[in-house]
Amino acid sequence: MTRQRQNDLVIDNARLVTREAEFHGHLLVRDGMIAEIGEGASGVANALDLEGGYLLPGLIELHTDNLEKHIAPRPGVRWPTAAAVLAHDAQIAAAGITTVFDALAVGESRDDFLRSEMLLDAVKAIREAGENGLFRAEHLLHMRCEVAHPGVVETFELFLDDPLVRLVSLMDHTPGQRQFASIEKFQEYYQGRFGYTEQELEQLRSRWLEQQREFSDLHRRRIVELCARRNLPTASHDDTTVEHVEESAGLGMTIAEFPTSAVAASVAHAKGMAVVMGAPNIVRGGSHSGNVSASELAGLGLLDVLSSDYVPASLLLSAFLLHQELGVPLPAATAKVSVNPARVLGLDDRGEIAIGKRADLVWVSLHKSLPIVRQVWRSGRRIV
Repeated sequence: MTRQRQNDLVIDNARLVTREAEFHGHLLVRDGMIAEIGEGASGVANALDLEGGYLLPGLIELHTDNLEKHIAPRPGVRWPTAAAVLAHDAQIAAAGITTVFDALAVGESRDDFLRSEMLLDAVKAIREAGENGLFRAEHLLHMRCEVAHPGVVETFELFLDDPLVRLVSLMDHTPGQRQFASIEKFQEYYQGRFGYTEQELEQLRSRWLEQQREFSDLHRRRIVELCARRNLPTASHDDTTVEHVEESAGLGMTIAEFPTSAVAASVAHAKGMAVVMGAPNIVRGGSHSGNVSASELAGLGLLDVLSSDYVPASLLLSAFLLHQELGVPLPAATAKVSVNPARVLGLDDRGEIAIGKRADLVWVSLHKSLPIVRQVWRSGRRIV
């Protein structure tokens, strides 16, 4: 091994998971970067012994709604935004996630206006925490644009030049199509989560349908146009039909988030779009909305990236479940939560255990078959 310097971190007795393989070996971190990788023992007396545990690249999360649960932990309860952001960050880091795209809604899909109220405060709190070195993980922004909302374009334009904004998705949650093709599932979700009566839901549904007819196509095209001018990657959301995917690809979208059917996923994949599915879908064994199973898409070779969506801990668990239950080699399963999202989003400095990459690392041990996060490093600095 290269002669050790005073501030180097040497990790030994680890089962390293690289992009191509997994093997027993050691790793040297210098100045926040991976400087050396080798098989077998390092021979360094003060090396950190991982006890034969796994060493994975730091996980990359491109779509999580988890912050909302900290800002509004119960109906009618609003938590201080700065405190909520830091609590969210701690949960993200503890899940082994070292880069997170906080998905913030632009445009309402309900009547409580919570998302509109939290948007400016959340962006401000995320920026201030990052500038003051308060974060464990690195936080970037994913703007989720609800295209059927009347004011979505004007609101989105407020953030168009923010350097934290690195991903934009185009969503349409109007019931009767896409995620909520089943009206029964729509009613089950909104009544269970928000307590709407059937009469209130019918009123909402009627209004959303009117807004969809008036705004969706116009806003979708306008937002994609704005993003193209600034080289911001765009994602379609909940594509269901061949026509949905052809429209998305035709507009230049490069990511297909949560396609709801195998047909949509297949066409998206064929058109070179990265297919993203929810890690909770893998963990639960299916979609909570009754849509296509992520495991089915994995078996068909149509799954590129996993997102924790609403459960941060699902990201690591889903990768191991792909390996343990579906026989996906661990390097390939890990790639879906690390190097694949990094590539999709142009983060070429991270996402894999390789010399010259940022030392974002996760030490994982297994209890029976359950992966446990033991320690986490970002740029070589321990954060968990």
